[in-house]
Amino acid sequence: MRIVTAVGATALLALYPAQAQTLKPALDYVTAAKIRDGCIAWAAERNLHVATAIFNSDGTLITFAKMDGVPAAIVEIAQWKGKSAATFQEASANTANWGGPAPGMSTWGGGVPFFAEDGSPLGGVGTSGAETGDDIACGEAGIAAAGMRAKAK
Repeated sequence: MRIVTAVGATALLALYPAQAQTLKPALDYVTAAKIRDGCIAWAAERNLHVATAIFNSDGTLITFAKMDGVPAAIVEIAQWKGKSAATFQEASANTANWGGPAPGMSTWGGGVPFFAEDGSPLGGVGTSGAETGDDIACGEAGIAAAGMRAKAK
């Protein structure tokens, strides 16, 4: 009886062709490090002192940098901005206008999401320590240095 059941189950499987799983693009450490280093280089060229944090689209911190002289509180703010941009897939300058705070949502500019060439979300970079416009520009410079897009298609 068991053999008949096993044969029957196997025969049923033949009716349903296997389907390959499609892997979504994912952020790797090398790309995250290019974003980090590009942002830090941009800030250094302008004599700015920032912290920057790069998260994948799941909100996991991949890499981080804090320039000399940056206060500890700025570190936390950079991470808040980056995680918000990664998980909400929206710039924190925009989420600041969504009508009020929500858990994990940054209400200050400086978090910038980034996307693969096909528009798939890859993560977010959060920068803090300079004026808001410079924080945003620093994150965008890092994204550009890694060959990523700061806007979805």
